[in-house]
Amino acid sequence: MSRVLIIGAGGVGRVVVFKCVKNRDVFPHIMLASRTKSKCDIIADDAQKAFGGERIHTAGVDADNVDEMVNLIRAFKPDLVLNVALPYQDLPIMDACLATGVDYMDTANYEPKDEAKFEYSWQWAYHDRYKDAGIMALLGCGFDPGVTSIFTAYAAKHYFDEIHYLDIVDCNAGDHGKAFATNFNPEINIREITQKGKFYENGEWKEVEPHSVMKELNYPDIGPKKSYLIYHEELESLVKNFPTIKRARFWMTFGDEYLTHLRVIQNIGMDRIDPVNYKGTEVIPLEFLKYVLPDPGSLGENYSGETSIGCRIKGIKDGKERTYYIWNNCKHQDAFNETGAQGVSFTTGVPAMIGAKMIITGQWKGNGVFNVEEFDPDPFMAELPKHGLPWHESFDIDLEL
Repeated sequence: MSRVLIIGAGGVGRVVVFKCVKNRDVFPHIMLASRTKSKCDIIADDAQKAFGGERIHTAGVDADNVDEMVNLIRAFKPDLVLNVALPYQDLPIMDACLATGVDYMDTANYEPKDEAKFEYSWQWAYHDRYKDAGIMALLGCGFDPGVTSIFTAYAAKHYFDEIHYLDIVDCNAGDHGKAFATNFNPEINIREITQKGKFYENGEWKEVEPHSVMKELNYPDIGPKKSYLIYHEELESLVKNFPTIKRARFWMTFGDEYLTHLRVIQNIGMDRIDPVNYKGTEVIPLEFLKYVLPDPGSLGENYSGETSIGCRIKGIKDGKERTYYIWNNCKHQDAFNETGAQGVSFTTGVPAMIGAKMIITGQWKGNGVFNVEEFDPDPFMAELPKHGLPWHESFDIDLEL
């Protein structure tokens, strides 16, 4: 009888809980924990009303505190700790799992709180310790990173002898009716998209100024959208695990009004992550901004439109060049109707539940630290449409890139 401990009670945590409860044959015992236990209780109550069954356990825990995490893990005795908290907390939670001999999984790679920089090196450094302990860590099992990496592995397994060019495209064509809001934690979101764009080409990483490279791309059932080159973490692991890749890039859509608000935030210093003194109290501007912007978890009810995320790939099969596009579209309203969360939370939470299922059922297993593309993509791909994320593919088309 498996036991899963979920850390984080935001929009993604809500989706993960709903999906785990809906699949109680795999997840009969569930605990949800976060710094604010009352948030966990609300999610647990809503899931209970939706699906019934055994009560979900809840707990308050400071995920930055390794000792608190160790005590909670020892008390609940999970088979897996599923981390959907903040990226700052990845390493403390990994330390707690290592101390207790429990498997670990997350949806986003580690980022130090005092520097807007995310990379896998800090977590990959745990590989030997996890291997020696006989446990596994699965990194980046959301949508991007996560499904996009599995899409790439699926393409490599079935359709290409060599992948040469990879472009991951992420479009949110939704409308939440707010002047400015972020679809996940504002602090993390703004840190991510204000960094310099970075892409991989011919064995080197190249940087461009933020939002300085734009292409208008067409997205299925959506149409043309301005898409900007930014850096995203799965590029780092994909070029490592698929060494035939000559170029790898990530594109994300932003509306003109969104970018105008973002420039104002930057121009007045509200994106700063260093403390300022306000009436004798140190305040970090971006942390303050987080509390005055709309809560991403509150956006779902009136959110129209849909997301479209996928991979556009060019490479060689049987000596001939071929192109391939694989994607998922997710309607915000459908996500809200099922889970009470908007589509961005849904597209992250569903793959997290599926990844947990892969570990719990033994379909993905190993000792050490792994990225999702290192495992067989087929069982994961089979699960996606069953849980609300159908995927589509086109061959030998113009990739526009």
